[in-house]
Amino acid sequence: MPAAPAVEAKSSWGRVAVDGTVFVRTAEGDEREIGNWAAGTPAEGLAFYQTRFDGLRTKVDLLERRLRSDQGGKDAAATLAELRGAITDAHAIGDLAALLGRLDALEQLAEQRRAARKEARAKELVEAAERKEHIVAEAESLAESGQWKSTGERLRALVEEWKAVPRLDRKADDELWNRFATARSAFAKRRKAHFAELDSEREAARARKEELVEQAEELAAQPITQPTDWAENAQGFRDLMASWKKAGHAQRDVEDKLWVRFKAAQDGFFAARNADLDRRDTGFKENLARKEELLVEAKAVLPVTDLKAAKSALRAVQERWEDVGPVPRDAKSRIEGQLRDVERAVADAEQAEWQRTNPEARARAEATVRQLEASLEKFETELNKAKAAGNARKAADAEAAISARREWLEQAQSALAEFTR
Repeated sequence: MPAAPAVEAKSSWGRVAVDGTVFVRTAEGDEREIGNWAAGTPAEGLAFYQTRFDGLRTKVDLLERRLRSDQGGKDAAATLAELRGAITDAHAIGDLAALLGRLDALEQLAEQRRAARKEARAKELVEAAERKEHIVAEAESLAESGQWKSTGERLRALVEEWKAVPRLDRKADDELWNRFATARSAFAKRRKAHFAELDSEREAARARKEELVEQAEELAAQPITQPTDWAENAQGFRDLMASWKKAGHAQRDVEDKLWVRFKAAQDGFFAARNADLDRRDTGFKENLARKEELLVEAKAVLPVTDLKAAKSALRAVQERWEDVGPVPRDAKSRIEGQLRDVERAVADAEQAEWQRTNPEARARAEATVRQLEASLEKFETELNKAKAAGNARKAADAEAAISARREWLEQAQSALAEFTR
């Protein structure tokens, strides 16, 4: 069969003529030639050019979705310009004017998005500037801190905070960063100087403590020739310990090693001393038993009724006490304290006796009695005169004076009686 004759294909927005010429209808109703189709029938050509239009519309749809979801990005303007050019000169059949109209609306939306981003960026920069100013101010406040560890950690944290804050314009960002770096540098220099000084002090402490260790080891090795050497060398170790405490601290590992040597010398000395004193204490037990007997003898003078006899007996005890010799250390304070109690009681009795027999005190007591007796006699005379004269007021005053002086006289006579026992 012969092929069917070609038929023009057309739609509302364009057509493909029988000879393959392709036309698109403009918004004004005119036709614009956009190509020539020779690859098939006019209907196939129409479908092809409509597919091109669909592709352009898809791109507009995609851009619209991106802009409405605020994901258009900085390239939205370029994409819009590219699409506008592609649609204006498009070799496609469809409502190109409608697509251009949509682009107009999208350009307005893109401009709104750009303005919003610009405003957000401006706000972000203000907030970033404030945050960085706070970071710098805090760093500057920490520059003079002596809390080396915590301040160092905080400054490192501030660096991380700085990195998380958006950059400002170059000049502003550089100025703030320079202040920040200056504060950190000042702290770092002070910390370095501090630890350098600390290292120097530790080195001095190490040298001093090495000297003390050598002295302690020499002292521990000294031979003991007299019992008093123990006390002298013990005081020497106490002096060395006081110097050790004042010497400061060396490096921890060095300090520990030096302390082990110092403590070994000290412990060795005191162990030897205690062992020697324990041996001596064994020989002192007999002395303790003898002093216990003398203490019973001394306590027998209490209470003191005969001062002369008590003093004589105590003196005899004291003379033998010293001849007995030392007692064990743990009993010394107890036994010596009990003897001192007896000595104190006898001394108190002697003091009381002296006061009782003091001639001057007795004379004063006698004079007081005589003065009160004379005063009492005087007021009794005044009382008799007042009664005879019928003067009740003077009589009452005289009776009050007499009563008081009789009481005083009794006290004075009692005090005087102490001197006549």
